[in-house]
Amino acid sequence: MPIPFNKPYLTGKELLYIQEALSSGKISGDGIFSKKCQSYFEKKYDYKKVLLTTSCTDALEMASILADIKEGDEVIMPSYTFVSTANAFILRGAKIIFADSRKDNPCIDETQIESLITSKTKAIVVVHYAGIACDMDYIKNISAKYNLFLIEDAAQAIDSYYNNKPLGSFGHFATFSFHETKNITCGEGGMLVINDEKYIERAEIIREKGTNRTQFLNGFTDKYNWIDVGSSFLPSEITAAFLWAQLESLEEIQQKRIHIWDKYYSAFSHLNSFVDLPVLPAYATNNANSFYITTQNKYTRDALISHLKSMEVSATFHYISLHQSPYFHLKHDGRVLKEAERYTNCLLRLPLYIGLTDETNIELIAEETGLFFSNLVVSNEK
Repeated sequence: MPIPFNKPYLTGKELLYIQEALSSGKISGDGIFSKKCQSYFEKKYDYKKVLLTTSCTDALEMASILADIKEGDEVIMPSYTFVSTANAFILRGAKIIFADSRKDNPCIDETQIESLITSKTKAIVVVHYAGIACDMDYIKNISAKYNLFLIEDAAQAIDSYYNNKPLGSFGHFATFSFHETKNITCGEGGMLVINDEKYIERAEIIREKGTNRTQFLNGFTDKYNWIDVGSSFLPSEITAAFLWAQLESLEEIQQKRIHIWDKYYSAFSHLNSFVDLPVLPAYATNNANSFYITTQNKYTRDALISHLKSMEVSATFHYISLHQSPYFHLKHDGRVLKEAERYTNCLLRLPLYIGLTDETNIELIAEETGLFFSNLVVSNEK
């Protein structure tokens, strides 16, 4: 039977809550389920304010507006990330300054950040790759030293921690994804976390197309006006109802995913002479967003993907480093980002979803990977 890369997990209550939302007569957003979801995150992780959005991409665009990014401002971020991380700031006219990844994992190399800061730098954006925390104390100290906005792209980092403090609670703003490939999903969705109270009111305005609709509905103003820039970032109540069903089972979902991740790690541990396994720094927890391995070169990575595909196992690479992209490569300052390029060429992600509970599936993937490398060694010896 084919093993897909991802299969969204359903708790069984999604349709029940969607029907409840439909019956309420309020399906355009910010109804009972939106408020339940937002309150859940605020209470569980002690975030100052949470606003659901239609995607993590939209949450990043809101963060860019809240940080008042303008033409010519510089924003430092890792090159090894999804395009949305950069695009949100490009749309505001920012100049993106890409940093390299760490050698032991794809997160931003925090030791490079300070050397990239200029008088035009406005913000630092970090990406917690695969839910693995960046070194937030180090980075937060830099942002404070230079009075820079700190923004966490925590798209993959739900329920992940840095030194026992939840990711998403360090930056001025943080963004999360509920895309179908994430631990918790509603198909497409996201949220913005605001950790500085002075930005909450404006965030609500930006999310409602630049209007004071939220204040109007809450009786804080007698007029409903256009007062700022914004867009339609508010998800429907149907989306929120789906998400609430997932959040009710967050602990169970996390336990099952971590169990699968641990099985992978154990099954692949004997292949450490051929591939690098994920490394979690001592300050980071594992939320089992994904299980990836890193090969010695691009040829080996691509050949292994093809081999697994022939066995009906869907494995895949991940990002093409943004400084090498067709859109940006001529805008890049020419610095070689060695580790980002290595992850571009060598990182391979393996299937990870709750339906992958049959240990024989994980053993099959590990055995086929081992067989691939055994054959590769024999071929090289010839």
